[in-house]
Amino acid sequence: AATAPRIPCTRLALHHFDMSYSLQLKDLWPSVRASLLCEQKYGALLNNFSADDYVSQELELMNATDFVSKGSKKAQQEAMTQAEMSPPLRASISSNIKCYTYPRGDITRFRPARQDSLGLLDYYLMDAASLLPVLALNVQRGDLVLDLCAAPGGKTLALLQTGLCGHLAANDISISRTKRLYSILNSYIPKDIRETVSVTSYDGRDWEQLEGDTFHKVLVDVPCTTDRHSVMEEENNIFHKRRTKERQMLPMLQLQLLMAGILATKPGGEVVYSTCSLSSLQNECVIERAVDIAETQFNISVHVEDLSHFRMLFQDTFSFFTDCRLGELVLPHLTANFGPMYFCKLRRV
Repeated sequence: AATAPRIPCTRLALHHFDMSYSLQLKDLWPSVRASLLCEQKYGALLNNFSADDYVSQELELMNATDFVSKGSKKAQQEAMTQAEMSPPLRASISSNIKCYTYPRGDITRFRPARQDSLGLLDYYLMDAASLLPVLALNVQRGDLVLDLCAAPGGKTLALLQTGLCGHLAANDISISRTKRLYSILNSYIPKDIRETVSVTSYDGRDWEQLEGDTFHKVLVDVPCTTDRHSVMEEENNIFHKRRTKERQMLPMLQLQLLMAGILATKPGGEVVYSTCSLSSLQNECVIERAVDIAETQFNISVHVEDLSHFRMLFQDTFSFFTDCRLGELVLPHLTANFGPMYFCKLRRV
């Protein structure tokens, strides 16, 4: 008998999302679905180590704006008009990170990155929403920082752009993906700064056995269903039949990685958990389980921080979901086609 034609992974992914996200996002799903199937929007993360200082001017002439400094100014205005507000909003925005985006509805593409006189590239093109977890981490001068699932390297690069990390440990279980991370560091970061970064390929779930109670800040950007990739690309698609078990086990893996991140943090330190999925099973549910396990099995109290001010600061650039139980979620939108990007901040008490 003739075998049935193989259903493309992208179609399987879309079918799966239609069933689950129409329940989760309700009336918003048709618009989010259309956006996922359209060309993604990018931001240009400026390389502060590049010798070229004309890049900002060039981008501004093209009508792009630095969304981080725009949010930072907004935070300062808020802090001045509501002096009694606590904690002050400006504390949550690192002004050293500069990322240019085109206005809502403007789908202009950025030119490819160019080398400066030192051979360093002038900017890094990435989903601008990917910077929100790094901004939420709010690195302070001298912090020991761990990026537990660092490859391919956009968020690692952003952490280094703050210029504040005392030491940055960048880890990823995949050796091939770690090679991509090395290549990004070599293309963007001067040698003396690269020496403050240690790149490793451990299984992130085991990290607390290596260095528990060590870091001031930990970023846990976990493997997920990468929703946009899953509906657009056949290659390396988690909805491939061979990867069904791996996909079903994702929330467990995510929980184990988040627990390792919490245990790697010093008391008083902070963890930001992030995914590029819309799924509440991979987002809020993982946070709730981790907080519960930290308390019951490790006697560690973890506080979920309120990041709702991010919505107010960056609503001109991103479209946020207003119904997250915990953390914040950027929804793809036809006029602002960034994301999906979920991020939630935890403080180890």
